Amino acid sequence: MVKLLDYEQNWNILEGDRNPFATVVMAHLKALETRGNPGQRKDWKFNLTRRLYERGFERKDILNLFRFIDWVLMLPRALEEQFQDELESFERDMQMPYVTSIERNAEERGRQEGLRTATLEAIELGLELKFGHEGLALMSAISQIEDLETLRAIRGAIRTASAIAELQQTYQD
Repeated sequence: MVKLLDYEQNWNILEGDRNPFATVVMAHLKALETRGNPGQRKDWKFNLTRRLYERGFERKDILNLFRFIDWVLMLPRALEEQFQDELESFERDMQMPYVTSIERNAEERGRQEGLRTATLEAIELGLELKFGHEGLALMSAISQIEDLETLRAIRGAIRTASAIAELQQTYQD
């Protein structure tokens, strides 16, 4: 039986190996090594991602391997943004935008839409419980609001509002 940690002693062999599994092992080892050092982790995330392109892997393989690298080498938001900027610059230079900002932006929009939907559901429940049918009548206007912070303010105001007009002031100002 072979442990992944055994490969740490053979880093040069991993670097020279064209097998995609070598990159998986390298990502795992660097995830362990850079725990608690996000700057170094960002650098290794970029180096390993660049390696995918340099090895000439097919697009689908790059995307699948990148998903693993992205998962094991997670970064704080600010460093993730720096990483994305570096990767986009590299992709422009290579003219191979496989792991695009479009993909990441779509994921972020999906998360935001999920939060918005959950917040709207909470508002609807709160309106029904506190104000009954009359409160639910507000949902047609509230559901048109896109801003998540405004929706969160409405959700919070349901608890303290004593009348519907008071609640409406939260989003009609």
